[in-house]
Amino acid sequence: MASSSLFFSHPLPCPSPARYFSSAKKNLISSIRCSSASTQRQELFNRIAPVYDNLNDLLSLGQHRVWKRMAISWSGARKGDCVLDICCGSGDLTFLLSDKIGSQGKVTGLDFSSEQLSVAAHRQGLLEKPCYQNIVWVEGDALFLPFPDNYFDAITVGFGLRNIVDRRKAMSEMLRVLKPGSKASILDFNKSTQPLTTSVQEWMIENVVVPAANSYGLAKEYKYLKSSIRDFLTGKELEELSLEVGFSCAKHYEIGGGLMGNLVATR
Repeated sequence: MASSSLFFSHPLPCPSPARYFSSAKKNLISSIRCSSASTQRQELFNRIAPVYDNLNDLLSLGQHRVWKRMAISWSGARKGDCVLDICCGSGDLTFLLSDKIGSQGKVTGLDFSSEQLSVAAHRQGLLEKPCYQNIVWVEGDALFLPFPDNYFDAITVGFGLRNIVDRRKAMSEMLRVLKPGSKASILDFNKSTQPLTTSVQEWMIENVVVPAANSYGLAKEYKYLKSSIRDFLTGKELEELSLEVGFSCAKHYEIGGGLMGNLVATR
């Protein structure tokens, strides 16, 4: 992690992403629409938005906050940078990025769920840190990022790549909008190659995650987790995909006892 600064030169001022939508209202969520994202998944995340943060805290015993801080550190984001949080949800990683880059930087949180973005914008309005005013929220598609080439100094994705219908295209889009030498830090469930870890993970989903979600009336919505992890890529496969689309190097780190993973891909 300490070597991350080697991949960055002094950041230059970047144009504001706000040109892609009206900025007449504070914390305005843009009207950019997802042209190819899964409608079913979009509707799912809209439904769970009101309790998403509470469930994350409950199901991870608060550990998701530690993992997210690790993802921010691996991103290499620095003071004054222009950064992007894809699949930002209710904004946890976005706010951490804002803390990292400070008031002189620019943060864009992008998601295809308007309800999640509404929660994020509401949280922004309640929080009083001056640096949080550097955040804009964009409703958009990770497969067709509405930004120019070589635009961002760092990208984060938290528990989102697994839910994108075309991961290769999503990785290619990240590569396109990143500046040379910059990093994408991608946190998600780990698809382990170890049978014991997989068994523990599936047991927790069936006996902890789904029952907890059921208390919110969302058992059906969270049952998808098991199959989504099974259909995801292993750490090695994520590294290989990153290199195939053009990243210069990629390293996947297993964290949380092997239940979670973080891919760091450098353009």
